[in-house]
Amino acid sequence: MLRLLGIILLLNTTINAHAHPDPHSFANSDAVRITEMTLNLEVNFKKQQLQGSNTFRYQIITPDSQEIILDTRDLNIKKVTYQSDQNSGKLKWELRTKQDNLGQALVIQLPEHIADITVHYHTQPQASGLQWLDAEQTAGKKHPFLFSQSQAIHARSWLPLQDTPSVRTPYQAIIKAPENLRVVMSAQNQAERSTDGVYQFKMPQPIPSYLIAIAVGDLEYKKISEHVALYSEANYLDKAAYEFALTEQMIKEAEALYGPYRWGDYDLLVLPPSFPFGGMENPRLSFITPTIIAGDRSLDSLIAHELAHSWSGNLVTNASWRDLWLNEGFTSYFEARITEAVHGTDRMKMEAALNLQSLKAEMADMEPHLQALVVTENIKDPDDVFSSVAYDKGRFFLEWLETKVGRLTFDQFLNQYFDHFAFQSISTEQFLSYLDQHLIKPSNGKIKMSAVKDWIYEPGLPADLPVPTTRKFKVIDAQLKGLILNHQNLSKIKTTDWTTQEWLHFLKALPANLSQDQMTSLDQVFKFTEAQNAEIAHVWLLMAINNDYQPAFGKLIHYLQNIGRMKLIVPLYETMAESEKHLSLGEKIYKAARSGYHNLARFKIDPLFPSLSEQQEQ
Repeated sequence: MLRLLGIILLLNTTINAHAHPDPHSFANSDAVRITEMTLNLEVNFKKQQLQGSNTFRYQIITPDSQEIILDTRDLNIKKVTYQSDQNSGKLKWELRTKQDNLGQALVIQLPEHIADITVHYHTQPQASGLQWLDAEQTAGKKHPFLFSQSQAIHARSWLPLQDTPSVRTPYQAIIKAPENLRVVMSAQNQAERSTDGVYQFKMPQPIPSYLIAIAVGDLEYKKISEHVALYSEANYLDKAAYEFALTEQMIKEAEALYGPYRWGDYDLLVLPPSFPFGGMENPRLSFITPTIIAGDRSLDSLIAHELAHSWSGNLVTNASWRDLWLNEGFTSYFEARITEAVHGTDRMKMEAALNLQSLKAEMADMEPHLQALVVTENIKDPDDVFSSVAYDKGRFFLEWLETKVGRLTFDQFLNQYFDHFAFQSISTEQFLSYLDQHLIKPSNGKIKMSAVKDWIYEPGLPADLPVPTTRKFKVIDAQLKGLILNHQNLSKIKTTDWTTQEWLHFLKALPANLSQDQMTSLDQVFKFTEAQNAEIAHVWLLMAINNDYQPAFGKLIHYLQNIGRMKLIVPLYETMAESEKHLSLGEKIYKAARSGYHNLARFKIDPLFPSLSEQQEQ
């Protein structure tokens, strides 16, 4: 049955994928394609490695193909074997020359007849897709922790496979870990802890490689609703249960918008704070940063975002990373719709206005070709296309389409789109063809393909961008207009019912250059240096660096030593690195904090402090 599923998937994705191989993958998936995988791995914390095998089935697309090519990065390949009903044996293989960012191609000679192929290997401690934490780097401080981050092309650092989003496969796994730790994966998880440390998993739906995920740690389990359970260290469990209590409602609202959730349960894994992203949409088990646990559910739009990926990204996937906006733009639009349904229009509009502000600021320093939704110039590292352009410009493009035809018509189109391309990987050009047939032509001139292509292929933002506005922000702007920023005047501002979004707008609306007296007054009245909300603290600390407000520097040091989310920490380091006055402070903090950061965060921050990076290499 699984073999048949793989063949059906193969036929679908062969039709819908790019005709040429993914430039960020060595895989010859246009000739031979993996259709199913079985992982058998043991977790070794002492050596910081996964060791075992990946057994896969494949389908030959191009007749007379003699080899299958897989992606690897820093993997130690021991041997390659095959097994069929008729016979078994070893296969010839080679690792080709290493290439920057991509790793090494693993070329395997195919057996004479179709057979299951097994690659026996182990990972290296420097695997870019894994982070190994010692006990002190966790919340509980008692046990080590491991988690993966495979997007964009980091799965190849812990699995030999065809690491391209155009290839989708179901998988199953047997994972052996220390008996006192729990293993979870982006698959069907078990509520009970194993007594012997062995866990079995099954992902029956075909998924791309970047969605294969694993975590191992002292994880507790808590069911919080019909379809949602939490996995986390005990320190976060109850707080997360409160913070994410609306997830079930989000699922219902999402299904009402765009059809049934097709993945079974939707669980959440709260990771240690070194996790480099806000969240990762690993199917059935979204990985979540603890930095969104604010105590008031004001940051749970991130849950809406990861949930929305269950349709846009996980169900319908970009076939290559040039088309990332097909994942993130659709998801950001869908996130906004879920947020509006659960929290109201004001909350959605405030978040949209903040996102647009950030998008414009980021694009101001961005090369023109990176401002297009489709990155047509060759990108050496697909991590470089992850910007607010794919997320927010993509989202505003879809809102623009909605304004042209009306919400009801656009929702009908999106329902058809998700159904038509379900469990497939597609390109922007395929989307445009479908859009032309099912929305543009039926719109009777309301949408012009030329305008659509301007949104997608041109830099900048079109003049008819739908600009989000909200009464709540206008009230704040009116209060700040002409206001002298002293203790007496600031105390008169009514902030009792302000949400996180209003606080963020308030801070960002203040003048860039403030005196020490003004910073002191802001801090005394609003206690910003004591803020526990990670998003508010982030903006305040940026202001503190820019205005040399040293009473906040103790908080800055603690913040950077205890959080690894790149959105929050990288701008702080960038600001210090650009300041002659604060460069040494940035180096000092980073030197102390670096070992606790994920590899992806180090890749971003290391270049900011060249002298420190040289010391690390030595």
